[in-house]
Formats: sequence, C-alpha cells, structure tokens
Amino acid sequence: MTSTLAIGTAAAAVVLLGGMSMASAQNYPSRTVRIITTEPGASADLAARLIAHGLSIRFGQQVIVDNRGGMLAIEALVRAPSDGYTILFYGSGLWLSPIMQHTNYDPLKDVVPITTATSSPAVLTVHPSLPVKSVKELIALAKARPGALNYGSGGLGSTPHLGAEIFNSMAGVNIVRIGFKGTGPAVNSAVGGEVQVLFATNGTVGPFVRIGKLRALAVTSLRPSAVVPGLPAVAADLPGYEVVQLQGTFAPAKTPVALVERLQQEITAVLNQPDVKERLLTSGSEAIGGPSEALAQSMRSEMARVGKIMKDAGIKPE
Repeated sequence: MTSTLAIGTAAAAVVLLGGMSMASAQNYPSRTVRIITTEPGASADLAARLIAHGLSIRFGQQVIVDNRGGMLAIEALVRAPSDGYTILFYGSGLWLSPIMQHTNYDPLKDVVPITTATSSPAVLTVHPSLPVKSVKELIALAKARPGALNYGSGGLGSTPHLGAEIFNSMAGVNIVRIGFKGTGPAVNSAVGGEVQVLFATNGTVGPFVRIGKLRALAVTSLRPSAVVPGLPAVAADLPGYEVVQLQGTFAPAKTPVALVERLQQEITAVLNQPDVKERLLTSGSEAIGGPSEALAQSMRSEMARVGKIMKDAGIKPE
C-alpha cells in the first residue's frame, strides 16, 4: 500500500507541476521581457527589434532589446533565470563556436531552442581597392599572394568566420583572419580598407555596397538568391560551396515547456506578419518560424557537418 501511495503522490506532484507550468504560461508575461542579441547594427539586431515590437503588441507588455557584443550575449542568457523573461536571439555561432574554441557553455544542454527566426545567405564582399570583380579573380589573387590578404570576422563559428575558412579550404588559399568583437566592427574595418575581404549578411553590408564602399562578388547560398538579386553564387566558381546563416531564439535551460511553447507560437506569429516578412527580406533574410525541434535538429546537423569540414580541412580549434 505504501508503494501505491508513493506512486500516486508522485503522479499527483507531476500533474501539479504541469498545471503550475501551464498556469505560468497563461499568465505570462506580467512584466518586461528582455531579448538579448549581438551588437547594434548587425543583422540580428534588426530582426530582434522587429520581434520585440511584435511581441510587445501581442503581450501587452514591453519587450526590450539588450545588445551585447560577441559571446557576452550567450553568457548573459546562460546566467539568466529560466522564467521566460530573458530570450536570446543569436545565429549559428551559438552552436558552432564550441567546435572552434573552448566555451563556458554547452549549446545542447545550457540553452533551449524556441524557434528558427531567419535564414539568409552571406555576401562575399571586398574593399573596392582590391583589383578583383569575381570569385575566380579573388581566388587567383589569393593564390598569387598567399597570406597577404586578410578577412574580418566577429566570433569564431560566426558566418563571417565560417564562410571564409570554408572558402580558404575549398579554394586552396590562405586569406588570413583578423578577429573583431562582433560583426559591426569587422564591417567598419572592411569599409575602412583595414581588411580586404568580408563575408556578412546583405542586411549588414548591403548599404555599403550600394554606395560603393564595398564591392559584392557573390552570395554563399548554393544557387543565386532572391535575397540578393543579380549576384552569382560562390558555388559557380567553387562547386559545392554553401554557407547559409540561421538565426534563432533561445531560452535558458530548464525553462518550462509550456513557456517555450508559448514563446514559439507568439514569435512565429510575429514572423508570419506580412510587414515583418517584407522588412526581413529587404534586409537580406527570410522569415522562418516553426517548431522548436526543427531548430534543435538544424543545430545538431550543422555541428556534425562543420565538425567534419574542420577535421577534413585540418582547421584546429583555438
């Protein structure tokens, strides 16, 4: 009888906890929600602000954006309470950086995926002073001047870093990395001519391309993209090359399932709004949304793919 009573008590506790989670989700939010993201001016910043604005209207509570450079955004989320009031908006660097370097977090244990927010190819750009107008010419110049050209990137595992290193490996060249604390400073350095090559989203580099401060050579999707009309794919001159940046929303580990589901539904609803889709497309990204598990699967798949690429290319973690 004691055993039966213990099982019944345990079951009741589970039901009670589940009810409490559902109740907290229904009453959520009752105060300001914070979306942590990367530095101002990066592509993630615009998307995070669009989501924050849409959620503020849907929640009837203020949703603010908290900009933090590099890994500081991830570290802030990992330390935050698991109550749904702190969300992270971040790109693939979240789950790829641990492959490239030692980190103080595990992307599969310390964060909870909410939904894939956006997908976008990067744009391969060069400073106008560089005498190249195509990927083929860039490869030829890099081979003729090994180690003389450099590229800018923010964190390890970010699209600018990953795009350039895979380019180096597949093209058989050595364009040297110059690291910065975030994509914004890397872009500023490219515009100023301190670095010659840059891989970044169209939303980040597009304005500088349009005024002639940077020259766009190609997109990093496998085929030409509607996001950047008129540009060829890197793969046209480097068959099989593909680097597409995913950005998603995340909660701290142990956030109640009901809250994660509520956030997934609300963020997806915002991303499905026509005006949000249009703003994102104009900035170089495609709105996605959808199940949390889809983002989790993308993370696992990319970690395996990039890990293999690094091993095959002999790229060592730093």
